[in-house]
Amino acid sequence: MSITLHRMTAADADAVTAFLSANRFPFHMNPAPTAEQAASRVAAGDFWSGESQGYWIRSDGEDVGMTVLEDLGDDNPVFDLRLAEGWRGKGLGVDVVRALCRLVFTEMPGIVRFEGQTREDNIAMRKTFVRAGFVKEAHYRQAWPTAEGSRVASVAYAILRTDWENETVTPFEWNDLPG
Repeated sequence: MSITLHRMTAADADAVTAFLSANRFPFHMNPAPTAEQAASRVAAGDFWSGESQGYWIRSDGEDVGMTVLEDLGDDNPVFDLRLAEGWRGKGLGVDVVRALCRLVFTEMPGIVRFEGQTREDNIAMRKTFVRAGFVKEAHYRQAWPTAEGSRVASVAYAILRTDWENETVTPFEWNDLPG
């Protein structure tokens, strides 16, 4: 599949609002944003500002989702990824994450590492991270509030620029404290 990313602008405000309010995102803090909630995020600059930039995800010319790069003022940004409901489970995740890495590491020379986080129970996304060359770096217990009021762990994965450039994965020792 051919994945391309297309930069969002303020002209996309209505389309972003429509996309967010038309789909459910069960592993996000707000799994079913209303049009008003989505429009509020758009108005707040969550999708195009000095610190964030949104992109439409296209597969073979068809819009399949959106992603947002966040913390762009740092040398280690993070991303949010949302596929449309009809496109989940079709094997797009790894290609999308690789396209994001290509964008970040080719167009943003100051980026050292690139991070994503997901809930511990989002097994598909956790496997996507690993298949795309990311390494699990953190497991934040009870850090992610759910819409139901409970809390689950947030799991962070990252890829280093050097690993992306060399097509390698640099593991680290979890238990590095001497006895």
